[in-house]
Amino acid sequence: MDHAAARAQAATGGKNANYIPYLANIDSSLFGLSVCLVDGTCFSLGDAAHPFGVESISKVFTAALILKQLGPEAVREKIGADATGLPFNSIMAIILENHSPSTPLVNAGAISACSLVEPTGNFDAKWAAILQNFEDLCGSPVSLIDELYRSESATNFDNRSIAWLLRDYGRIYDDVDLSLDLYTRQCSLAVTAEQLAHAAATIANGGVSPTGGKEVLSADLARKLTSLICTVGFYQSTGDWLYRTGIPAKSGVGGGILAVVPGVMGIGAFAPPLDAAGNSVRGQEAVAALGEELGLNVFQG
Repeated sequence: MDHAAARAQAATGGKNANYIPYLANIDSSLFGLSVCLVDGTCFSLGDAAHPFGVESISKVFTAALILKQLGPEAVREKIGADATGLPFNSIMAIILENHSPSTPLVNAGAISACSLVEPTGNFDAKWAAILQNFEDLCGSPVSLIDELYRSESATNFDNRSIAWLLRDYGRIYDDVDLSLDLYTRQCSLAVTAEQLAHAAATIANGGVSPTGGKEVLSADLARKLTSLICTVGFYQSTGDWLYRTGIPAKSGVGGGILAVVPGVMGIGAFAPPLDAAGNSVRGQEAVAALGEELGLNVFQG
C-alpha cells in the first residue's frame, strides 16, 4: 500500500469538480486508501477516514437495493444493463438508446432507480431504505452533508431535464420530483475510503459482510452488481480502465473510487482532483498500483 500511495501522490493533473460549488472548495491535497479483505482484515493509510461526498458511487448502492427489491430481470427490463459510451450526465444517451436509461450507473438510470425503490410514493420510507442499505454495505452508518445537498439542489439543471425526459418516456416509476430529490440526497451522503472498501469487500465476498457476517446481497446479485460496475464504472473511460487494470471499479466526482476484486478484497480510494471523464486521478493510480503489485486482474487465468 505504501508503494501504491507513493505512486498516487506522484501523479499530477486533474482538478476538483467545479460545477458543484461545495466540491470545488474541497482540499485537493487530500488522499486516502483502504483495503478490506473478504476475511475482514482491513488496512488503511492517509486520509482514509476523512468523509467526503459519495456522489456517483451512490449508484452502486441503489442498484444493489433495487436488485434486492425487484430482482435482476425487472431491473434489466425497466432500466437496462448497457454502457452508453457517453458522459455520465448525457441526455443524448437516453435518446440514442431508444429512450432507455441504459444502466443504473449513469445519472439517468440512477434517477430511474430511485423512482423504483420501494415503497412507491413514500419518500421517508424510501430514504430510510436507502440509508439502511448504505449502512449494511459500508458496515457503519452514513449521514447527509447538508451543504453539499444544498449545493447540488441549486445546480442540478441537467438532472432535472433528464428526470422529466425519462418521465415523458415512461422510465420514471414514481413522482418525478420525489425521485430526483432522492437521487440528489443519496449523492450528497458522506462516506470514507474505509467505508467504500468495506462495501466493495461485501460485494467481493458474495454479498456477505466481511466483518459482521450479514448477507446483504445474494451471491448471484453480487455477481450481477459487479457486472454492472464492469460495464460503466468509469463512464466513457471504463473500457480503457478495464484494459489497463482488469479491476471492476466505480468512481464519483467527489474523488472516491470503489473497486471490487471478487473473492479477494474491496478497495476504497479518495483524492478530489478528477480527470476529464470525472475519475479521481490519484485514486486511479493507487488502485492500479495495488492491482499490479498483487496481481488483481480479474480476467487473468
